[in-house]
Amino acid sequence: MAKAIAHPARIAILQHLVKANSCICGDLVDELGLAQPTISQHLKELKAVGLIQGTVEGTSVCYCIHPRTWKKYRDLFNTFFDNNVQEGNCC
Repeated sequence: MAKAIAHPARIAILQHLVKANSCICGDLVDELGLAQPTISQHLKELKAVGLIQGTVEGTSVCYCIHPRTWKKYRDLFNTFFDNNVQEGNCC
């Protein structure tokens, strides 16, 4: 899971999709300033792990956050980061 979101471009894509809260078709290149092939590769990776979903509309594919997978990631990471680290118990 962490590997899927480890790249800064993927984080930027996810942040944009979450902020837009709708399907995004062509404005990721303009919004993020990355090349179309780069965006496409990262979208492919995010779609492969189920974080985003895409629908074909005409000649383009529109993407949005997949709600169930997003919740799964959020719950897992929240549980992980909820563990408290005690100060002073480290080398």
